[in-house]
Amino acid sequence: MVSEKVTLINPQGLHMRPAGLFASTMGKFACDVTILTADKEVNGKSPMALMAAGIPCGTEVEVRCDGSDENEALASALELIKSGLGE
Repeated sequence: MVSEKVTLINPQGLHMRPAGLFASTMGKFACDVTILTADKEVNGKSPMALMAAGIPCGTEVEVRCDGSDENEALASALELIKSGLGE
């Protein structure tokens, strides 16, 4: 298992478009991907779960990947988040 903390920088947080982009990108990996906040734990491959979590801009999240391609998945997840999730 690997994990790293990062802050969401896109202005609207994890709404429909960035949640869909994140989930579809993470879906390409075999490992489990989990997004953790201070009070939530969300499946990073589920766009509905990500949207329902209502994670706003400025929130520090921990991205946790566990499985055979965990390092590649974590690197991809961090790159997406740090780039503003396409916004």
